[in-house]
Amino acid sequence: MIRFFVHYGMHLLAPALFALFFRKGRRLNAYLIMLATMLVDFDHFLADPVFHPYRLSIGFHPLHSYPAIALYVIFCFLPYEKLNWPWWLRPVGIGLTFHMITDLQDFYLWVPH
Repeated sequence: MIRFFVHYGMHLLAPALFALFFRKGRRLNAYLIMLATMLVDFDHFLADPVFHPYRLSIGFHPLHSYPAIALYVIFCFLPYEKLNWPWWLRPVGIGLTFHMITDLQDFYLWVPH
């Protein structure tokens, strides 16, 4: 039960805290974008079984691969203003990176080894 609350607390509450670092007019949108990054879990449907409580998703599912995670981290730090790219790419990177951290802790802290 604690695992459930920690896991989904990290998925739902942490983005709210990260959103506070965005400009006041963008906070809600940043939060919603970070929540939307949970759609990355659709790659679980490519696995058999779709869900396994003792499987580490990092390195197993395509959107949870190490190259994908490297891209997510890069998205967190790109100079969007200088590149004249849309601001919303940063919350996408933050949401995806933190999603991977959440999945990692879920495996290492709660799964018997």
